[in-house]
Amino acid sequence: MKILIVDDHILFREGLASLLNVQNDVEVIGQAGTIEEAVQLAVALQPELILMDFGLPDGTGLEATQRILAIQADLKIVFLTVYEDEENLFKAIRAGAKGYLLKNVAFSTLLLFLRGVERGEPALTPAMTSKILQEFVKLPQTMPEELDLLTSRELEIAKHLRAGATNREIADRLFIAENTVKNHVRHILAKYNLHSRRQMINFDAH
Repeated sequence: MKILIVDDHILFREGLASLLNVQNDVEVIGQAGTIEEAVQLAVALQPELILMDFGLPDGTGLEATQRILAIQADLKIVFLTVYEDEENLFKAIRAGAKGYLLKNVAFSTLLLFLRGVERGEPALTPAMTSKILQEFVKLPQTMPEELDLLTSRELEIAKHLRAGATNREIADRLFIAENTVKNHVRHILAKYNLHSRRQMINFDAH
């Protein structure tokens, strides 16, 4: 797994790089301290995963994430930050991040999360997942458009999911292919760290 570290604290990122490079399946191929450096290195080095700090000298990790994903949509970005507030968590997920971790996480736990991201799993601690689910539970059945954790199409599909519709029924109602619905369902569940559509339906009853 080729990793780019984006953090303006040189000592932190060099220390983290040293720890990561000891692993047989991990290679830190670059380090950046600003948005501009991050974008340039992401394009030049083609990492598989970026560890992104939230606060950077020339802006935020959100800006860097948006710019990088606009160029390389499949690149996996995980925030590693000291900012614990929910607003930054939601903004990071909306920007396309695959995870949001705090810098006080144990290194062994960080490794587990990074390897999980490589397999397509979100990097979210139980506490972060709980915050996202609590926000999700607050939603009325109508799934208002202002919820921008999901795209407009995902919102539409989530509404039908929570009503108990099957993939085929959703496809027929929205005039799209069933495989397209399956892909959207997979993305929706991943964003909320859910493992089944039944979990999504049950949240509305709590």
